[in-house]
Amino acid sequence: MKKYKIIDAHCHIYPDKIAKKAAEATCDFYEGLGSTLDGTVSTLSKEADIAGICHCIVQSVATTPKQVSSINNFIASTVNESNGKFTGLGTLHPDSEDIERDVNEIIDLGLKGVKLHPDIQKFKIDDYRMLKIYELCEGKLPILVHTGDCRYDFSNPNRMMPILDIYKNLTVIGAHFGGWSIWEEATEKLKNYKNFYVDCSSSLYAISSEKAKELINAYGTKRVLFGTDYPMWKPEEEIERFMQIDLTEREREDIFCNNAAKLFNIEF
Repeated sequence: MKKYKIIDAHCHIYPDKIAKKAAEATCDFYEGLGSTLDGTVSTLSKEADIAGICHCIVQSVATTPKQVSSINNFIASTVNESNGKFTGLGTLHPDSEDIERDVNEIIDLGLKGVKLHPDIQKFKIDDYRMLKIYELCEGKLPILVHTGDCRYDFSNPNRMMPILDIYKNLTVIGAHFGGWSIWEEATEKLKNYKNFYVDCSSSLYAISSEKAKELINAYGTKRVLFGTDYPMWKPEEEIERFMQIDLTEREREDIFCNNAAKLFNIEF
């Protein structure tokens, strides 16, 4: 089998002292879904090496405004200590007292984008509180957003559509093929927005390789990123699932590496 250069575009990490608890809380939020590794940086590095992943995009989510700066500094320091193996995304919270300050800090720290999780952070994608975030990130910072959940209506495609219509220069990556647990609905509604990309994380366990190919073709292989959603899934197993999809070598190269490298300006 050809050896591919692989960027894992969706990895959650936590400080060692809280990592296991945070990983277990995420597993509980998804009702026991996933194998749940421990969420530490060292385990991610080890699992990435086992899987042959050469670069990881790391992130975490602030559940309260007061966590924003500490999380962003943790992600930045982890990136700085990774010897070029990690790229970091910052976090923001719509209830922050100074969102502009938070965005500037993300940029000053050298982070390459923003991760948001509406279902965990408890805001609707099209909530008026979020508009300042989109305005400040447009044209500057790509936003990786958890999208989709059949249990809630915080992050579903009906709320994403008006944002993409208004902020046409905002680059958005919809995690989980744009709609976790509502993959087909999300694809139908979001596939034609050229500023909307998707990753394949936390999806391949639930859909067939044939369905995955349909979703990839709907968005186009230039707008799909590979991601594992560490610590939810073992990276090696996610690569095995991805390799079951009937794609050309060039299409795999784009999804495994080229698309993420271009979006986040990653150089090897």
